[in-house]
Amino acid sequence: MRENIWKYIAAVLVLLLAASSVAVLLLYMQNSELKGYHPSNVTTTVLVQGPNVTCNTTAYMLQIDELQRQVDFLKAQLREQNMPEGNATIAVVPIFGLIDDYTALSVIPTLREIAKNDSIAGVVLWIESPGGYVGPVREIYSTVRKLNLVKPVVAYTGGIAASGGYYIAVGAEEIIADPLAEVGSIGVIYVHYNLQQNYETNGIKVEVFKTGPYKDMGAEWRGLTDEEKAMITEIVDTYFQGFLQAVSSGRNMGLNETREYATGRTWFAMNVTGSLVDETGDLDYAVSVLEDMLNVSNPRIVIYKGSTPSDFGIFGSTALLLDPRYVSAYIKTG
Repeated sequence: MRENIWKYIAAVLVLLLAASSVAVLLLYMQNSELKGYHPSNVTTTVLVQGPNVTCNTTAYMLQIDELQRQVDFLKAQLREQNMPEGNATIAVVPIFGLIDDYTALSVIPTLREIAKNDSIAGVVLWIESPGGYVGPVREIYSTVRKLNLVKPVVAYTGGIAASGGYYIAVGAEEIIADPLAEVGSIGVIYVHYNLQQNYETNGIKVEVFKTGPYKDMGAEWRGLTDEEKAMITEIVDTYFQGFLQAVSSGRNMGLNETREYATGRTWFAMNVTGSLVDETGDLDYAVSVLEDMLNVSNPRIVIYKGSTPSDFGIFGSTALLLDPRYVSAYIKTG
């Protein structure tokens, strides 16, 4: 039944890569247009966009649409091959708390094992998280996307799926949330410790031997130069563009519509139904949505054990996919 499964997976991944590349190019083009804009009441040089910009954008959008249709076709083939022949099982996989390396080490192997388990037909990803570190969030998101090619994934939250938590959710086929669950917080935050004055007050001298001017960029014993601030701003914006692209693709929204929700705030799910979430309901309803996708009734439900909570702490200058309300509680003190 599975002789050609990896051929399908490889083909889908190639198409997804192509679609993502085109989407990123569109983001770059739109950002370039914004950078070229100047208010009319300012005397300066005006950059005029060429007449082919709209034409190129239309062509790229058509290309993305074609790639998406091919992905949908191959995804359907993969899922058909992976439907259990006997009684179906639905797996409920929790992602609770702040997301760090330990979360990824627990969740990713679980999802990979589920992908290979012939008896499991689909997955409900139960997310209760305000987000976390960029790397682990993106790795889990990538794994969810791959699993969703093989078996349908429904994301559910009863309380909060914000920032990195929401980033992971958009990798699923659909998002179901309690009406009063908080979703969104689309954005990136960078935390920098500047303890230079504290060091000086306490008579602490730091001697740094480095091989390049930026090797200690972001170190807590000194502030950031203007050039370094510009570099970090670019890093944060790059992560942000990836977040925008993930939401735009996962929620089937245009980039302009996606940006309207990318202010860093959260919404009650009942106020963003049809955009950031598909429907509102409880965990049982999320399971029933997946049952309808699979066209099965009375499946066996298996709830996996969640990851062991780690001693989450922001111990250095870093970019985070974390709701800003949760940052201060986890910043290193002393």
